[in-house]
Amino acid sequence: MIDAFLRMIVGWRLTDHLRTDLALDALEMAIRRRGDGRRLDGLVHHSDRGCHYLSIRYTERLAGAGAVCSVGSRGDSYDNALAESTIGLCKTELIHRRGPWNGLDELEIATMEWVDWYNNRRLHSACNDLPPAEFETHYQTQTGPAILTPAS
Repeated sequence: MIDAFLRMIVGWRLTDHLRTDLALDALEMAIRRRGDGRRLDGLVHHSDRGCHYLSIRYTERLAGAGAVCSVGSRGDSYDNALAESTIGLCKTELIHRRGPWNGLDELEIATMEWVDWYNNRRLHSACNDLPPAEFETHYQTQTGPAILTPAS
């Protein structure tokens, strides 16, 4: 899950399946990180048409948090360009560069380290060449803390 304004990865999860729990776990992480216990009223959550994003449990959790669900049109890859680009970066910068992997646990630790690097040290052109976390701090200094910024 990516905060589209900050370009920050706010939720992620690794499993060996594509069931709804995968997406729900990433969503819960994002809600805890970005919501800070507050409702997410006004947040637009955009996703592709994957069955786990359209599941009753997932959409009910979004609605319960106050978020609005937005789903891309069938076959339109442009709707998810930000997410696909970030996944591609992870594959290029981590998965293919450091693999082969000796199991899911090893990959999960490496992913956690990569996400930390991506959010806190990797320069991002959409963030005025700052890491997303630094861009967020700068933005909040200028405007005050936001309740939540749009995420995908």
